[in-house]
Amino acid sequence: MDSFKGKYERTSAENYEEFLKALDVNFLLRKAATVSTPVMEVTEEGGVWTIKTSTTLKSMELKFKIGEEFDETTADGREVKAVVTLDGNKFVCVQKAKKDGQKSTKSVREFNGDECVHTMTIDGM
Repeated sequence: MDSFKGKYERTSAENYEEFLKALDVNFLLRKAATVSTPVMEVTEEGGVWTIKTSTTLKSMELKFKIGEEFDETTADGREVKAVVTLDGNKFVCVQKAKKDGQKSTKSVREFNGDECVHTMTIDGM
């Protein structure tokens, strides 16, 4: 898992605006998200993993222990119960919405050498 550690820059974002639209993210935030070039840094200390995503406008930090449920506020403002598991060379994060009417999501970060492919899906879509 040491191979997961490092910095990764977004080089493409296929269907990202459609994904954000399906989560009911407003127009201005969608535009800001799709034109930004975030850098994601993955670190680990004492079994606690940190994924820090930074743009010129905003930084977000996700801290977790593999297999342990935690509370998270997503970048689009949803309150979720989340758990990150390890599947080979992938971090799989399942985010279950706490509020009725909000969507639950799954986020898979697949690490291949110096590349990280981040795939996000919405439950039921």
